[in-house]
Amino acid sequence: MEAVVVDAGSKLLKAGPAVPDQAPSMIIPTQMKRVPEDGSLSENSSCEDIVVDPVAHGYIRDWDAMEDLLHHVLYTGLGWEIGNEGQILFTDPLCTPKAVREQLVQLMFETFNISGFYASEQAVLSLYAVGRISGCTVDIGHGKIDIAPVIEGAVQHIASRRLEIGGVDLTKLLAQELSKSNPGVNLNLSDVEKLKEKFSCCAEDEVAYAKIFKLHDVEEKHTLPDGQVIKIGREKYTVGEALFQPSILGLEAHGIVEQLVRSVTPVSSENHKQLLENTVLCGGTASMTGFEDRFQREAGLCSSAIRPTLIKPPEYMPENLTFYSAWVGGAILAKVVFPQNQHVTKADYDETGPSIVHRKCF
Repeated sequence: MEAVVVDAGSKLLKAGPAVPDQAPSMIIPTQMKRVPEDGSLSENSSCEDIVVDPVAHGYIRDWDAMEDLLHHVLYTGLGWEIGNEGQILFTDPLCTPKAVREQLVQLMFETFNISGFYASEQAVLSLYAVGRISGCTVDIGHGKIDIAPVIEGAVQHIASRRLEIGGVDLTKLLAQELSKSNPGVNLNLSDVEKLKEKFSCCAEDEVAYAKIFKLHDVEEKHTLPDGQVIKIGREKYTVGEALFQPSILGLEAHGIVEQLVRSVTPVSSENHKQLLENTVLCGGTASMTGFEDRFQREAGLCSSAIRPTLIKPPEYMPENLTFYSAWVGGAILAKVVFPQNQHVTKADYDETGPSIVHRKCF
């Protein structure tokens, strides 16, 4: 039985058998709805009351909900049988607290009775997916942006950066902008999220973005599921621009390319070229129309003597690798750590306890 790889993000959970040249067999929303034990919902119970987010800003926050979600994924989705559980590899978000790692390995051995466990950081795995062991990852997640320099398979934590903005903040920004230009339309975030995924894009540069705001022929109409018609035009460019001009979000911060360049400063200068010239973009937002081109254009204008260069994934890798590069890297790593017995075994766990995860998974 193939080891299972699980990448649990704030918005989507990716899971499946460790087959590196295929997309994960399960991609499902992480958010759940809590249903009363009798299975019914009373008329006065609102959606806000029953929605549960097991993962927030990349970290597991609700362990009971996570247990329920994993039970569904492993037994219903992937066909595990109780009493015949296999091995599992989890992707770790940047700077995962030790307590979270220990609680996860405890949950897997004591509740799910797995036979083997491993965890590795998402930044390292995303580089593995494009055939690198050194470089920088820029991971634009649903609830955060992580920038991580990696040297020889080790994240340089002293240089890593987490920005507490992400796709959900861009969705809220788009909602605000659309409300201004469509004052009579009632919008919910779910609809705006879909609009963002369909329409959002990046202008070529700041000058092009400024010109777009003087145009009136960029608008197009879209019908929402409830029948309301909405106009969307310049707003779709604002979503992408906010990543390069965070002041649009009300933040006093450098744009994403400058953040990347500054992140390598604490690392020895002899490694700067290797890091910046092997940059990988991850996360669904990074697949926005025009984002890669704008990123590369901004890289040519940045303050660094060494310009960041984006690495393209190998042709044999699945399409849309940006969406699940950490999962693919995990599938590659699982093919090494489990056959070579580098993982945490049940015997290891029984002898040492949850802290074993820090010794064997690094």
